[in-house]
Amino acid sequence: MPTRVHEFAWPDRVVVGTIGLPGARTFYLQVRAGTQIVSIALEKQQSALLAEKIDEILDQLITVEGNPFSVPTSTPIELVDNDQLEAVQEQFRAGAMSLGWDPTTAQVVVEAYPITDVEADDNDESLDEGGADEPEMLLVRMPVGTARAFAMRTREIVGAGRPTCSHCGYPIDADGHICTLPEA
Repeated sequence: MPTRVHEFAWPDRVVVGTIGLPGARTFYLQVRAGTQIVSIALEKQQSALLAEKIDEILDQLITVEGNPFSVPTSTPIELVDNDQLEAVQEQFRAGAMSLGWDPTTAQVVVEAYPITDVEADDNDESLDEGGADEPEMLLVRMPVGTARAFAMRTREIVGAGRPTCSHCGYPIDADGHICTLPEA
């Protein structure tokens, strides 16, 4: 069965945002080009790692003699996007993700694949005849400035969660916190 690819070569918008309160947030990678919008659910750690690795790629590219890709050292102010997510209809929950660089277009490339259900692989009868279990993926290509803005926003979104306890390092819930210090 062919894979359905949600491809965005030059997206109008690509952001990570959340729905819910700190401690119970769901993270989404949302991409829009014109009227086409795709939202995939991510784990908080996936979001943080994606931002970190994008910045690493961009920082390495800056060191290339002459910076031929015009990689900005900081986020271009005109690309800052602090708006809320648009209407979210989850396409899938991301499992494996890959990150790369396309020098022919000077774009960061993000690929996301859904979490696979091992049980579905073992039981072919669970497949829906309507194609609901069609394999799919998200493919996003971001210009360097957009990628820098994406990474900055994502770090801010990840950091806007629950504060951490200075004693034990665990998150502090809104209704209180009891430290669980490791035994010595």
